[in-house]
Amino acid sequence: QVQLVESGGGLVQPGGSLRLSCVASRNTVSSNIMDWYRQAPGKERELVARIFSGGNMRYADSVKGRFTISRDNAKNTVYLQMNSLKPEDTAVYYCRLSRVVAGSVYDYWGQGTQVTVSS
Repeated sequence: QVQLVESGGGLVQPGGSLRLSCVASRNTVSSNIMDWYRQAPGKERELVARIFSGGNMRYADSVKGRFTISRDNAKNTVYLQMNSLKPEDTAVYYCRLSRVVAGSVYDYWGQGTQVTVSS
C-alpha cells in the first residue's frame, strides 16, 4: 500500500505562483509514473502533468509553459510548480502514482489540495 500526501495549495492572485508537493509513504516515486490531476467544480478530473520513471514529462496543453513537474527521489516527493496562474486553474489538485505489479496496474491517489486563483 502506498500513501500520498499533497500540500502547498492555497489562494493566489492571477499571475501568481504556487508549488505543490506530493510525498509518498514508500520509496516509489523514482520507479513509477507520477501524475498531477485536477478537478474543478462541475467538471471531470483531468490530467495536468506526468513524469515517467525515466524522467520524461508530459503536460496538458492548457498548462504548457506555465507548469513544471519534477521529483526529488531522495525525498520521495513529486512537485508541481505553477506559474502565471489563471482563474481557470482553480481546482482541487490530486497526486497519483501508477504502479505495475505482476502485470496489473495499481493506482494510488492523494487526498487533494485546493488551489484558488482569484483577485
